[in-house]
Amino acid sequence: MIKYKKIVIKIGSHLIIAKGKKIFSSLASQVKKIKDEGSQVIIVSSGAIATGVQQYNLPSKPKSIIEKQAYAAIGQPLLMDRYISAFRKYNIKVAQLLLTREDFEVRERYLNLRNTLNYLLKINVVPIINENDTIATDEIKLGDNDNLSAIVASKIDADILILLTDVDGVYERNPKVYPDSKIVYEVKDIDELVSKCEISSSSGFFCGTGGMKTKFEAAKICSFAGIEVVIANGLKENVVLDILKGKKVGTRIYPKNKKITSKEKWIAFKKSQGKIFIDKGAELAVTKENKSLLPVGIKKIEGVFKKGDVVSIFSEEGKEIAKGIVNFDSEEVEKIMGKKTEEIKKLISEFGNKEVIHVDNLVVL
Repeated sequence: MIKYKKIVIKIGSHLIIAKGKKIFSSLASQVKKIKDEGSQVIIVSSGAIATGVQQYNLPSKPKSIIEKQAYAAIGQPLLMDRYISAFRKYNIKVAQLLLTREDFEVRERYLNLRNTLNYLLKINVVPIINENDTIATDEIKLGDNDNLSAIVASKIDADILILLTDVDGVYERNPKVYPDSKIVYEVKDIDELVSKCEISSSSGFFCGTGGMKTKFEAAKICSFAGIEVVIANGLKENVVLDILKGKKVGTRIYPKNKKITSKEKWIAFKKSQGKIFIDKGAELAVTKENKSLLPVGIKKIEGVFKKGDVVSIFSEEGKEIAKGIVNFDSEEVEKIMGKKTEEIKKLISEFGNKEVIHVDNLVVL
């Protein structure tokens, strides 16, 4: 019996290239069984660039953005053709969605995307999502498909994100150095795990490669959004079904928070246009007392932003503690920061908003 109703599965490019038809066939078979139990599935797939490169037998990976974009354009339809062929066997239709950061940043586009995804699920179609590498540049890239899958999972209120890779999970120590090292099967606090983990290190928890680092970043996003995450080996037979049935497979990371609202997710995951640094009193008010951010608690700002932009709030020590929609332009904030309302009214006679960021537009991270 599967308790999860909305499931996001992320497939790494290495699995797609190394195992080809086998991985597509296995995934389609498992998705069929999941859907037969009434659950919904969304797939986030890497592999467009790698599939394009594979067609030309290149001796090395493309390095420039133009090359990557071109091979993504070649590979994306071939990749989708493989998904279509595999799922056709089970009479399951699939749909392709290619996304960039702007699709999540601009609220209207995000709501349209969310509505499209929900409608595809309603009509029993499996959405297959990839970052739009054919047009994505460093400025608009989401960074990695692990992060993309986490953002998608959070935006559509998924119950679980399954990150399929070519390792069995997160090890206590480097298994190449310590053959008796064991899998960490359950993680209650992702921040604690990350603090003990050193990338490519033989001490502490073993992350293995930078690829595992992005999976931890994805897990942190989901932990904040109230979503469970499992990192597991996609080469194992029926691995997705075993995970969904609660079997001891891979590393299962439990969320720290309850589900948060759509508006909170949009604020939390939107790119910040500036930084606001606050004092201890304001930090306490914002993080513990559920209060708005007032001008008097602001120490300094960085960046140029406009009224209505999302900005990040930092402690005096430089730790990002919250994000919110600001009520003033950066120039105005510079004029009023550190001042009480009475002082501000002498500077700005039409001063209306007492709050730089109202508590209803503020998300503590």
